[in-house]
Amino acid sequence: MVLSIVMARILIISGEASGDLHGANLAKALKARDPRVSLAGIGGRAMEAAGVRLVEEMGRFDVIGMVGPFALVSIIRRFIMMRRLFRSKQWDTVVFIDHPGLNMRLAYFAKAAGMQVVYYIAPQIWAWAPWRIRWIKQRVDHVLVILPFEKSLYDEAGVRCTFVGHPILDAVAGRYDRKELRRRFGFSDDERVIALLPGSRAHEVQVLLPILLEAVEKLARCEPKTKFILAQASTIHDNLLQPLLRRSSIPIALVKEQATEMMALSDLVLVASGTATLQAAVVGTPMVLFYRTTPLTFWCANVVIRFVIRVKWIGLVNLVAGRTVVPELIQSAATGQRLYEEALRLLEDRPTYNEMKRDLAKVRAALGEPGASARAAEAVLSACRA
Repeated sequence: MVLSIVMARILIISGEASGDLHGANLAKALKARDPRVSLAGIGGRAMEAAGVRLVEEMGRFDVIGMVGPFALVSIIRRFIMMRRLFRSKQWDTVVFIDHPGLNMRLAYFAKAAGMQVVYYIAPQIWAWAPWRIRWIKQRVDHVLVILPFEKSLYDEAGVRCTFVGHPILDAVAGRYDRKELRRRFGFSDDERVIALLPGSRAHEVQVLLPILLEAVEKLARCEPKTKFILAQASTIHDNLLQPLLRRSSIPIALVKEQATEMMALSDLVLVASGTATLQAAVVGTPMVLFYRTTPLTFWCANVVIRFVIRVKWIGLVNLVAGRTVVPELIQSAATGQRLYEEALRLLEDRPTYNEMKRDLAKVRAALGEPGASARAAEAVLSACRA
């Protein structure tokens, strides 16, 4: 255990459910190395439970997907609040976790306030045009990357960088007892169970859950004994989910904050694009990835893609593999019918299903060894000592 002479004061900022989980694991690792460390942050229940004093709740701070003049006013107010927070000099180091759309902008204010800036789960410069690296060089002192090929890219760009491994390996068990999990959640061994993950943001769930429910209706008609379970993110409230679920004639079990267990007991995962896809890959359950956004947002994304995006896939599983391992149904292809067809193909084509399981095992192996949170914590404490 490493004890610092002067108590480290660290502000941790996450922007979504996955970042809250990684922030919680980082906080635990920091306290294990320095019990005197002072931790504050913007996060959710996981970070709070790990000993982080929340200065703002994550769910009220995420600006992604907000539209209209009132949203613009809200965004401006939040940035002003953060600028004042950074200038208050209450912390030595700020750690941003993932979520570059928000955090790269906040990093500008943190750096301008004279704070030491560490970025954990750094912006994916391998996916974007090289000019964006200038932002990172100007705003970030130390980048902590989680994919092995990222370090050389940052090194070449002249950005201080450490590869710490993927934190999802700390959050997901090495193996799961599927039979025990099924007994715990009330499913028999021979039932077909499909997990539904519609995302961790409210606007995602509003768009994507109806697509899932359409696919559920079709899958249930095809195999009436199929059971469905929905993993509810901590950032999604019941009053958003329940009215949508009531539209379905098919019973859907609802489980909160146990997405990994739901994946492990299921035969198939229907999942919105995001960190959850890599989570399912580490668990080893075959999946179908899908995503749809508003027409205006998609049009803007297409403009961006035409000029700056350099990758063929949006799913982390396929990006790590460097090829198509799981099907991606994006925008116009993200329909209940297509989701049903891809799900049925996997469930009924055993060789294809087993091949995907083997490919997912290779993806897990490519992510390195567990212990990312501990290595990241050491790098953050080193930044504080510096």
